[in-house]
Amino acid sequence: MIGGFVANGGNGNAQVLIRAIGPSLGQFGIVSPLADPMLAVFDGNGARLTSNDNWRDTQEAAIQATGFAPANDLESAILATLPAGNYTAIVSGKNGGSGVALVEIYRR
Repeated sequence: MIGGFVANGGNGNAQVLIRAIGPSLGQFGIVSPLADPMLAVFDGNGARLTSNDNWRDTQEAAIQATGFAPANDLESAILATLPAGNYTAIVSGKNGGSGVALVEIYRR
């Protein structure tokens, strides 16, 4: 899954929380949710900026402090401060997994 977004911090940078949700979608009746989503963020030139597999592996405290921590430990999340520009969030399944996922971008 590919989600494009524009970060616009006005006169500076924008802090964003990007989430890749899969396993917790099952509780909402979604059939075949993506069991283990992976998330990568790329800039407008296609350069990979950062990635995450399981959200608790990195930035756990900072992500929890946003109040938007994923419900499942296998879901992915990245908290980033980005200069104004175009970005792409790519969600894929670990080890080639497939299923239904949701990519979300929150401006903080």
